[in-house]
Amino acid sequence: MRAALIGCGEMSRAWLAAAAELDEIEIVGLADLDEGRARSRAVEFGLGDVVIANDIETLLERSRPDMLFDVVVPAARHGVVLAALAAGCHVLSEKPLADTLVHARELVHATRSASRLHAVIQNRRYLPGIRRLHRLIESGALGKVTGLHCDFFKAPHFGGFREQMEHVLLLDMAIHSFDAARYLAGVTPDSVYCHETNPDGSWFAAGAAANAIFTLPTGGVLTYRGSWCANGMPTSWNGQWRVVGDRGTAIWDGEDAVTAECLADPAAQDGLFSVTQPIEVPPLHSDDGIDGHLGLLRDFARSVREGREPETVSHHNLGSLAMVFGAIESAETGRSVTIAIPEEPEVP
Repeated sequence: MRAALIGCGEMSRAWLAAAAELDEIEIVGLADLDEGRARSRAVEFGLGDVVIANDIETLLERSRPDMLFDVVVPAARHGVVLAALAAGCHVLSEKPLADTLVHARELVHATRSASRLHAVIQNRRYLPGIRRLHRLIESGALGKVTGLHCDFFKAPHFGGFREQMEHVLLLDMAIHSFDAARYLAGVTPDSVYCHETNPDGSWFAAGAAANAIFTLPTGGVLTYRGSWCANGMPTSWNGQWRVVGDRGTAIWDGEDAVTAECLADPAAQDGLFSVTQPIEVPPLHSDDGIDGHLGLLRDFARSVREGREPETVSHHNLGSLAMVFGAIESAETGRSVTIAIPEEPEVP
C-alpha cells in the first residue's frame, strides 16, 4: 500500500522507522511547511524518489497515496484529515485526535461518509506490560476494580511549540494515560475534577502539571498525577500504574514489570491485615498487538487490507479526547465537570 506522510518534525522519525519495518507499506511522499525538512527526512530514510511537497493538496495530488500518516501539529489536523479523506485516503493521525471535540466529531462524521478508516496513534496500548495487566484485570483475579492510579513525572526540554502551549501536559501528553486508563477500565469516566498548575521553575508557558480525579460509571475512581517539569526520579514515559480491586492489587512500572498480590483466603488475618500472596500475571496472548509504534502501524495496515476497524479507530478514541477536554474545563472553572461526547453532526 502506498503511504504519504505530512509533518516531518521530530516525531516523524518514529513513524518512518516503523514504516520501514513493514513490507506492505511503501512511502511515496513527504510534506512539511519547510520543504527542506521533508527532503532531509527522505535522505535520512533512503527515500530518494518520493514526492516532496509543502502542503497537503500537492502531496495528495502528486503522490496518490492509499493512506496518509498525519504527524502535523494539533491545530492543523482538522484540515489535513478532511483533505485526505476527500481524496480517498485512509488516515492514521498523531495524537490527539483533534484540537477540539467539535472538530473531532466532524472528523468521525467525515470518515464514515467517506467509507474510510481514521485511527489515532495511541501506541501505549501496544505494549506488552499493559496487555498483560489488561488480561489480569479481565481474568477477575483482582475482583471488582475500585481504583486505577497513574503517576507521570518527567522533565523534558522540548523547545518549540510545546513550551508555548496552554494546558500542555493535559493536551499533549495526558491523552496517552487517559486512553490507557479507558483500555484498562473498559469504560469511559463520567466526571472529572482537575487542578492544574505551572510550578515554580517550569520552562513551559502554562499547565506543566496537573492532578485529576475521574469517577467511573462502575463506581471506582481513576486518579492521575503528572508533571512535565519534575527533575529527578522520572517515571516511565508510560507512567507508573496501580490497579486496586476488592480482592487484590497489581502494579505496572510502565515498562515490562507487572506484579500482583491477591487475598490468600478472605477470612485469613495477620494482625491488622488480611493475608495476601503473589499471583501469576497472565502471559501475552497471540492476539495481543504489541511493539508500540510498529505494532500499531502494522495493525492499521492490516485493518485497511482486511476491511476491519483498528483498535484506536477515531470514533472510539472520542472518549479519551473527551477526558482531556473535561479535565481542561475543570481546571479552568475550578469545579467538577461531566465528561460528555458531542453528538455527530447531522448529514446536510
